[in-house]
Amino acid sequence: MFTGIVTAIGTVTQARKMGPSLKRLAISCPWEADGIEIGASIACAGVCLTVTALSPREDGEPGCVFQVEAAAETLSKTLVGEWDVGTPINLERSLKMGDELGGHLVTGHVDGVGSIIKVDAIAPDPDEPWGATARFHIRAPQGLARFIAAKGSICLDGTSLTVNTVEDDVFTVLLIPHSFSVTTWGQRKQGDGVHVEVDLMARYAARLAEARPGG
Repeated sequence: MFTGIVTAIGTVTQARKMGPSLKRLAISCPWEADGIEIGASIACAGVCLTVTALSPREDGEPGCVFQVEAAAETLSKTLVGEWDVGTPINLERSLKMGDELGGHLVTGHVDGVGSIIKVDAIAPDPDEPWGATARFHIRAPQGLARFIAAKGSICLDGTSLTVNTVEDDVFTVLLIPHSFSVTTWGQRKQGDGVHVEVDLMARYAARLAEARPGG
């Protein structure tokens, strides 16, 4: 379980296909290896992946390199199959009992890939060191629009965000300058795909409604 609060940006250092339905990745991060256990779950751009190996960073910087594997279901529902050496990745360690829940409950089970169809840059504050705030217009993956509501929560590329507006299958979110400084969102542009995980409560509420007599 995660919160959608990105705590580090990692970089893919190795990407190797192990067959048609398995991909092995090595990701460099600023976390120390002694704080990570083999078998731990890490949200990589919102995708919950299991650590299978650990090694020192080769660039001499503080941190470590952790290895993960993505199987058929993950490769079919996400962009992990497209990740290559140099790809930057939003990272979040799994939630511990007693941790602050700063975002919303996120499982790391990506529902599908949305598409950025427009980015509206908002004029920056001259006193703001991180640059402009921006509104992203995103087309939801097929069948997921009904789980997305204005003022509700959504997880995009591992980032907990608040939905501003919804019209048909297009919704908007607002990224503040701080988000650009600590995530990969500053590199996102029109046409890019993003991992979408709808709010857990919205998913269960819809399922309960469907299960009621008469729909």
